[in-house]
Amino acid sequence: MNLRVIVKVFCILLLFLTSGYAQIRLPKLIDDGMVIQRDSEVKIWGWASKNESVLVSFLGEDYKTVADSIGYWEVLLKPKNAGGPYMMRLKASNIVVIKDILIGDVWVCSGQSNMELPMKRVQPIYENEIANSENKFIRLFSVPQKYNFIKRQIDFESGSWRSANPQSILDFSAVAYFFAKEIYQKYKVPVGLINTSLGGSPAEAWMSEESLKKFPHYFNEAQRFKDDNFIKRIEANDHQRIKAWYDLLRQKDEGYQNPVKNWTDPKLNSSDWKSMKIPGYWSDTKLGNVNGVVWFRKKIILPASAAGRSAKLNLGRIVDADSVFVNGVFIGTTSYQYPPRRYIIPEKILKKGENVIVVRVINNSGRGGFVQDKPYEIIVGNKKIDLTGNWQYRLGSEMDPLASQTFIRWKPTGLFNSMLAPLFNFRIKGVIWYQGESNVSRAKEYAELFPALISDWRYNWGQGDFPFLFVQLANFLEPNNEPSESDWALLRESQFKTLSVPNTGMAVTIDLGEWNDIHPLNKKDVGKRLALAAQKIAYNDDVIHSGPIFQSFKIEKNKVVLTFNNLGSGLICKDNGEL
Repeated sequence: MNLRVIVKVFCILLLFLTSGYAQIRLPKLIDDGMVIQRDSEVKIWGWASKNESVLVSFLGEDYKTVADSIGYWEVLLKPKNAGGPYMMRLKASNIVVIKDILIGDVWVCSGQSNMELPMKRVQPIYENEIANSENKFIRLFSVPQKYNFIKRQIDFESGSWRSANPQSILDFSAVAYFFAKEIYQKYKVPVGLINTSLGGSPAEAWMSEESLKKFPHYFNEAQRFKDDNFIKRIEANDHQRIKAWYDLLRQKDEGYQNPVKNWTDPKLNSSDWKSMKIPGYWSDTKLGNVNGVVWFRKKIILPASAAGRSAKLNLGRIVDADSVFVNGVFIGTTSYQYPPRRYIIPEKILKKGENVIVVRVINNSGRGGFVQDKPYEIIVGNKKIDLTGNWQYRLGSEMDPLASQTFIRWKPTGLFNSMLAPLFNFRIKGVIWYQGESNVSRAKEYAELFPALISDWRYNWGQGDFPFLFVQLANFLEPNNEPSESDWALLRESQFKTLSVPNTGMAVTIDLGEWNDIHPLNKKDVGKRLALAAQKIAYNDDVIHSGPIFQSFKIEKNKVVLTFNNLGSGLICKDNGEL
């Protein structure tokens, strides 16, 4: 074939592809392994060439349509019972086949870090659950974590459906998985989870620009971030400022001044180092409330049976960042304060007799140190070596506090446009929501903001008052025995008031939290309580889905008589039997 013929064939193909016969393109949600909503009309949509005929065939029925002037098309599938797996065939100028489709209940799982938090984060307490998680009828679609302040996106840039198994489940939202497991065990229908959540995100980031007009301070802030150059300047300034801080920190750090014998060396003479009890904060020592780098050392004695073996090293939680060395060997690092410090010590590092653990802690603001009531231990086989107690410490470098970066992804409406808007065509059963920590400082406002968010989502989905189930914030921070103001309590009250919105349910978790951790590990009971709320609100089952809820009070002489609903088998008084 000569060059002239090759060029002619290429031009014909190009003309064919650009003159009304483009390939069908589907959104990321409509793909192999998807779960579609049972007992409802389900929209299937996509793009082709303008005015092109599209045929969708599913379960023995054909649905015909024609793409519009920009190539968009959609069809509505007739309601179907739960079941599967099935196959769908789409035909235009090309043929697309979607395999392994299930029909069941689709739940959107959204909020901030406590919804985002994956099973791998809580793996140590749910090893058995993970090992037995194989279930092709529980599936997850994870929405990419992006923002857009300028316009609503029509699709996600990536994403796929995955069924639950011991490998994939490590990336499932823990709350969402346990919720889905309960729903599947109760109703034996496929459950599709769409996880669209982002750590630290406030409610206003998940609201449309139109709904934010009722909250002018958020609406006006959203307008500022429509300027890409404005965002780039903020990012560049933050990057430069933060990099300069860490560069100077490393330059000043005495622990690295001697390149031959730095402070990671297990043979270092540390006789002039001071001592403090771990866990604890160095602001409570003579060092005071300084920011920068503080180094910690501890010697432990191990038996011959531990020598050369792999081990688990648990260092609780550390504020803010840490790098860990055992016998001079780098073991691991964590860059921010919230994750549990779980490290693996490889084989051949531990030895009989004296072993040295060194932890370099960077604290950029506030109090630095080791969070209390967390596990600090080495586990070798079945033996645990307690690491609490006296550690040596020494200041490596003192720095001025580092101001936080600007978290642009949390700004108003950015997540709505990017992580939510592409979902609105997809039929759902309802929403589970775990958020509020980032709005605690504006707790009273949340009483208006949260119902506005629910209304906004329902309006944009166009499905009426679908079930919207949410988690009331767990207990957090040290308890106060004296009456005091609490933004956390006010936020919980704002969440409670939201129950006046139709078709909402609330999972109370005041007993499931950890005073020293904003990310409590018990996600199984959170999922179970959301599932109970779903049984009542979404599935109309006659179940006790909530603890007692205060209704009213009246004063009778020297007594106050309280009235509650959701009594179940009645009220009881625990402990000593007296209120």
